[in-house]
Parts: sequence; structure tokens; C-alpha cells
Amino acid sequence: MSIEIESFFHTPTGTWTYVVHDGVDAVVIDPVLDYDHKSGAISIESIALVRSYLESHDLKLRRILETHAHADHLSGAQLMRDDDDVSIGIGAGIRDVQKYFGDVFEFDDAMLRDVFDEEYRDGEVITAGSLQFEVLATPGHTSDSLSYRIGDNVFIGDTLFAPDVGTARCDFPGGSVDALYASIQRLYALGDDVVLWLCHDYPVDGRAPISHITVRESKLNNKMLNAFDTLEDFAERRRARDANLPAPNLLYPALQVNIRGGRLPMPTSDGRIFLRTPIRIDA
Repeated sequence: MSIEIESFFHTPTGTWTYVVHDGVDAVVIDPVLDYDHKSGAISIESIALVRSYLESHDLKLRRILETHAHADHLSGAQLMRDDDDVSIGIGAGIRDVQKYFGDVFEFDDAMLRDVFDEEYRDGEVITAGSLQFEVLATPGHTSDSLSYRIGDNVFIGDTLFAPDVGTARCDFPGGSVDALYASIQRLYALGDDVVLWLCHDYPVDGRAPISHITVRESKLNNKMLNAFDTLEDFAERRRARDANLPAPNLLYPALQVNIRGGRLPMPTSDGRIFLRTPIRIDA
């Protein structure tokens, strides 16, 4: 099957969104809703760019695939879909993420029930019109982290970054250094020429953003976990790094939207929408 991949980079959050298509049917992976946390303004410039691409290429959007419940940007999935035939899917591990953060935000069961159309498990094959994706469970960053493989292309979420940036952090609830190491070894075993499509890039030294790397490039050059590093090497390096990382800027706004499939909170009687931020008072 011949496919095309179009990449869209969201500079404010360093996020890549992808359209994968065969000239007829398409999926969108990790769409972004524009949100300015300083002003509270929400807009759809990023979604509009993706929609414009779909329309200009006469593509039928079949599915929206989330690699995980993101903590660094608000998902544009709900506003991206143009009709009810377009399903929104995520890894089945979302239930654990929802349980933890549902308690944080005091969401009841009804607010979290059936908010995703599909919950995928390792080994499933997702059909999207004429496209087919294999589901690879790649936990470690979060418990719901998935990768989606089509041919020699794998969309890997936050599992790996560009070699000069490293790997995902493992200090979120449900995160695991051991699980992330195993997930990356699974990706490394796919074959040196397989292309890994990144969910984020944080360019260093002024270089342009990188959307994809080969397995070979990561195995040779990844600063956090190359092909020669042991689990012990990775665990020491990753835990030391995580201990000094701040929380993502959009952690609470993003997660209260993203664990609900990209849904914004219900408006008040006068039409206003509020995002909640839990306050912790340290003695």
C-alpha cells in the first residue's frame, strides 16, 4: 500500500500532528487545539490547517488517533472531527489515567464514561477505510501510550524524541522506567530502516524541528537510550533527569480536557467555560 504523510508542527507546544492517507482515506494523529494559558483564549488555527489539507486533497477523514492523553497540549480531536462517522481512539490504558486524574478534578463516572469511541489494545488492527494500522502498546511515559504502525512507518507518541533530546519522561502517574525501556527495545527490534514519527520535538542549538527518524538513527545516537545502553544505564540517566524536570506548563488544563476525549468543560448558565487548577499548599 502506498501512503503519504503530511506533518504539521505546533510551535507553542512543540507538537507534531500527522495526516496519513492513501489519496482517498485519511486518519489524523494527535491534533492540537490552540490554547493560550495566559489569556485563556482558545482558537482553532491548527485544526483549520489540517482541515484545509484534507479538503484540498479531497480526503475522507476516517479516524482520529491519540497516542496518549497528552499533558502538554489540549487535544483538538472533538473539533477536528467533521461528523459522527469519524471515531476518536486511544489506548485502553486510558482507564488508569482517567481514574487518577478524575479524582484530581473530582470528575464523576458519568463525565468519563464513553468519552472515547474506541479504546485500542496491543496487537489490534485498526481499519480506516482502505488504511490499516497495527496497534503497538508502548507504555512507560504513561500507561495508555500506544504506537500506530502502517507499513514501515510507526507513530510513536512521546516514547522517543529526536536523538539530541532523548526519550519521554517517566515520572507521571503510571509512568515506569522499566516499561519505557521495554517499549523502546520493542521499537528498536522493528528493523533499522523503519521510520519513527515523533509526537514532539524541542529543537536544540537552533536546528529545525524534526518530525521523524529511523530506528537506526535512534539506536546509534539517542542521548538517553541507544542500542548499547542497559536498563541500569537508562534508569540512572532517566531518573536523574526526571528529578529536575518541572511540570508541563499545560498539565492541568490539558489533562482535564484530554482524559475526556478533547471535550471542554460544560459552560455555565451564562455561557462561560472554566478550566480548573488544583492548588497545593505546602506547609
